[in-house]
Amino acid sequence: MSFMPQRLVLSRTLFNQALKLNTTRCLSYKVNRIKNEYKGTNSNWNFSYKSVLIASTIVGYVGYGVYKKKRNVYLEDLSSAGKYKENLPKYTMEEVNKHATKETGIWVTYKQGVYDITNFINEHPGGDQILMAAGSSIEPFWLLYGIHKTPQIYKILEEMRIGNISEDETRFVIQDMDDPYSGEPLRHTVLKPASEKPYNAEPPSTLLVEHFLTPNEIFYVRNHLPVPYVDPETYELEIEVDNGTNNIKKTLKLEDLKKLPKHTINATIMCAGNRRSEMNRIKEVKGLSWGQASVGNAQWGGARLSDVLKLVGITDESQGYQHIQFEGLDVNTSNVPYGASIPFLKGTDRRGDVILAYEMNGQVLPRDHGFPIRVVVPGTVGARNVKWLSKIIVTQNESESHWQQFDYKGFSPSTTYDNIDWNSSPAIQELPVISAICKPIENEIVKVDDDGMITVRGYAWSGGGKKIVRVDVTIDGGENWYVAGFDHQEEAVPPHHWAWTLWTVKVPVKNKSGNIEVWAKAVDSSYNTQPESFKNIWNLRGVLNNAYHKIKIQLK
Repeated sequence: MSFMPQRLVLSRTLFNQALKLNTTRCLSYKVNRIKNEYKGTNSNWNFSYKSVLIASTIVGYVGYGVYKKKRNVYLEDLSSAGKYKENLPKYTMEEVNKHATKETGIWVTYKQGVYDITNFINEHPGGDQILMAAGSSIEPFWLLYGIHKTPQIYKILEEMRIGNISEDETRFVIQDMDDPYSGEPLRHTVLKPASEKPYNAEPPSTLLVEHFLTPNEIFYVRNHLPVPYVDPETYELEIEVDNGTNNIKKTLKLEDLKKLPKHTINATIMCAGNRRSEMNRIKEVKGLSWGQASVGNAQWGGARLSDVLKLVGITDESQGYQHIQFEGLDVNTSNVPYGASIPFLKGTDRRGDVILAYEMNGQVLPRDHGFPIRVVVPGTVGARNVKWLSKIIVTQNESESHWQQFDYKGFSPSTTYDNIDWNSSPAIQELPVISAICKPIENEIVKVDDDGMITVRGYAWSGGGKKIVRVDVTIDGGENWYVAGFDHQEEAVPPHHWAWTLWTVKVPVKNKSGNIEVWAKAVDSSYNTQPESFKNIWNLRGVLNNAYHKIKIQLK
């Protein structure tokens, strides 16, 4: 498989070029081409696209269920979403295109359906992205954000239905759109997808405790966008120092990074939504329904970020900087890259162990995990460990990325999408202490050993470089606790202990048959421990899921 130059990702078709070019210009070109092909056969093609609505923003917010103006439309057959409906007005795409502002009303189309999302936007603004464009089909973008194709979203979208467009116009608008995920890397079949497009998956939890270093092939995958193609021969990393006057810029090639001293660390990376499926049992949250295996531990090799920054004169003693921003080569339909930032001192302090990794477990970094370079920020939430790194910015300002400002933040259980103030909560950096039972699994039939014991195995970890000092397990609701032994724990001293701890405990049972519930909790080196219940840590984004891990099993 050949590689394409960086930034020219997924550009094999016109739709894929929208990831590199300005979306409006690209689709306008497509419409003009279609107009030329069908000139003289359809007078309604005399229109231009002002811009294209980013489908992920629409369906994402629709998916949150915050659109309150219900029209009681019952969608008997979800496969009928977007299909022609009798007794509704008919519109041309030219008419739809005129509704591109709040003043004119914001309309979008899906298949043959026309939808007025004006009130939805007024009640729940999604920032600049949702206002970037309107008057277009969202269908091409559902190729990119297939995660949002759910019955609930189809149903709520139909509640905003106002009319129809002709089948011919729909066919021409989305003609020749290819799947931007067609060039994804192969994945191991053992991975269990939480979503296919973008691809997100975790291994069976039983495999996690078999390896202190999680094999690359079964390490959980968290992608927000299509995996880009990157040619290592043409790869470039841009570094910018924003000093407010004469910004310093420097570009490094992959071989430049490999000439710097290589640093190796063992570090656990965990998604902020790990164990979200358990929080969903309290009250539904919107997000990937992760089990307890969206976490992994690997040996990462690469150049220290502090050494890279010294090349542009930045050290931990440099004044006037508060944040280090990262941007990836994975971009959305408007060419906005995935981005995040970390505190300045975390990145410039050698003891922070932030590295630009090009190796994972002694092998070349896999595509799914950021080839050729990803940031590894040990002790920090996975969302800040930016993959396919393309740019570093040293600045006074936090990243303005959606994933930094409007995602991956924790809120009170009473916060809803009607009263949320995203600015009131800081972006998640260090994660709290957590543990999980990996063997046995939920509802497993467990054979009691001859000595009247059952064996329980799992992992524990704490962010910020803290070390696990104890794991407690109970099968009687906390009346009696049993302290686990550590199967593998590194000797690294806090606050530089980045890897997880694998543990095992044998618990006596009174009866050799019946149903029991097993609980586990961990304690870290700062004596932080896990909350007992998800009820009081529930949050609308379903993050920071570190309550006691509880599973029900049947004894045999």
